[in-house]
Amino acid sequence: MKCWVLPSPKGIDSLSLVERPDPAPGPRQVLVRVRATSLNYRDLITVEGASARAAPKPDLIPLSDGAGEVVAVGAGVTRVKAGDRVAGCFMQRWVGGAIDEAAQMSAMGGAIDGMLTELAVLEEDGVVKLPARLSFEEGATLPCAGVTAWHALVEIGDIKSGDTVLVLGSGGVSIFALQFAKLCGARVIATSGSKEKAERLKQMGAEAVIDYRATPDWDKEVLKATDGRGVDITVEVGGAGTLPRSFMATRIAGRIAVIGLLTGAGAEVDPMPILRRNLRVQGLYVGNRQMFEAMNRAIAADRLKPVIDKVFPFAQAKDAFRHMKSQQHFGKIVISHG
Repeated sequence: MKCWVLPSPKGIDSLSLVERPDPAPGPRQVLVRVRATSLNYRDLITVEGASARAAPKPDLIPLSDGAGEVVAVGAGVTRVKAGDRVAGCFMQRWVGGAIDEAAQMSAMGGAIDGMLTELAVLEEDGVVKLPARLSFEEGATLPCAGVTAWHALVEIGDIKSGDTVLVLGSGGVSIFALQFAKLCGARVIATSGSKEKAERLKQMGAEAVIDYRATPDWDKEVLKATDGRGVDITVEVGGAGTLPRSFMATRIAGRIAVIGLLTGAGAEVDPMPILRRNLRVQGLYVGNRQMFEAMNRAIAADRLKPVIDKVFPFAQAKDAFRHMKSQQHFGKIVISHG
């Protein structure tokens, strides 16, 4: 089989396309022919060696997110069969309940090999069936960005019809959060530094889009758009650079799901607004298989379609990473494996 590997985290140009023997599934494992993968910001910082988490395994196969078809199953497998269309779970050993260290050590594209390969061996408990109407390319967008947005809004945010949700930017998590919020009957306010992207966010249902470049104190604009109350739920992907404003843009006793570090790590954050505004601020690391399955049921029922910015062929995987680094994308960047 062909696969992309990262000999050492030295940047995009260090990625190498290599040949490896075809793997075989062991007991309670499945062999998947990967048809498509998608990129997350976490994949970019892993390849560039800028991840704040533990160093990836040597000669890592990158990318946590992928979809394909089961071609063989090992002994004892009952959840799926050959021919099933599936996506791999971000963490192969987190079925349900709270996250623990064992689950974290099963994160694909970091602690263990990922999906940027022609064939992948996954745990039986680490796959979910794709919604029937989604292509492999669309299904490949779900494991990280989709589940993360679902976790933020449904599990942490306890979203209800009539709530107001704030999403930052137009990356994969933020776009899924907008779609899920509208699915739940919520109002959405978004931020963007691009007029073109702002128009697309409005077309997708955002009732207000605030230009954070023209209006650095965008939290005040959020308050104006909510008659001074603030939003019920903030999907916080920026990190230390945006958290202080997210605190002020969220209503008293509101919820903030902290997901990303797009503005960098290591800065200090004043906890006083959390105390004074009685905020519930919770970090999350993607989500478990049960969340993935619940999300898929909602996607199937609502006929929701993931937003794909651009699809690259397998041989041009490096270009997909470069496109993510450019920050020009709207939604998900996908690699088609053919």
